[in-house]
Amino acid sequence: MTSQTRTRTRTKSRTRRRVPWLWAGLSAVVALALLVALVAGGGAGPAEDTGLAQTRPVTVGGAALPPYQPGADPAVGTPGPELRGASFDGTPVAIARDGRAKLLVFLAHWCPHCRREVPVVVGHLRERPLPANVDLVAIATGTDRGRPNYPPSRWLDREGWSAPVLADSDDGAAATAYGLTSFPYFVALDANGTVVARAGGGLAPAELDRLVARAAG
Repeated sequence: MTSQTRTRTRTKSRTRRRVPWLWAGLSAVVALALLVALVAGGGAGPAEDTGLAQTRPVTVGGAALPPYQPGADPAVGTPGPELRGASFDGTPVAIARDGRAKLLVFLAHWCPHCRREVPVVVGHLRERPLPANVDLVAIATGTDRGRPNYPPSRWLDREGWSAPVLADSDDGAAATAYGLTSFPYFVALDANGTVVARAGGGLAPAELDRLVARAAG
């Protein structure tokens, strides 16, 4: 073997020994870059990233409504339970018999139907605002950090939701009190706090208008 051949052989050997270290270094750089991007971009990170509580205690006053089923609704004509709690940032939110009609919308961040419905509601109410005597209140319920589109506070903010939001408790006290059986879920209350209509599933703008009209009286 010539001197030149031995030199090439030694060079190739050193190169092969360096390759695993090179790949390990590149892998470490890529992993670090991904970590930095995740922290900087926020993504669907934990609630601590928002600085907001995603669930809060809810006090229920009055009898719970029966579970909702399409068709003849036994809850219509009965008083809606009063709810007292807070929004994600701690602002008090109450659903009480205060002389104002209300449209309640129960939403879960992981529900694909809710994720389609929120832009519909936001867009429609931008073009056709609620009557002056009707309040819109969202109830963020079913919250689960292990499911998609978490946290709900970030989702609703991203969609431009501007109406008050009541953050339901960990055990879904608000949802249970109103007989929720599916998402999204709508309840119309008149000015006396009486249930005048309930509806489950996504609603078209015309159906929203009908619920609002029932609440407004």
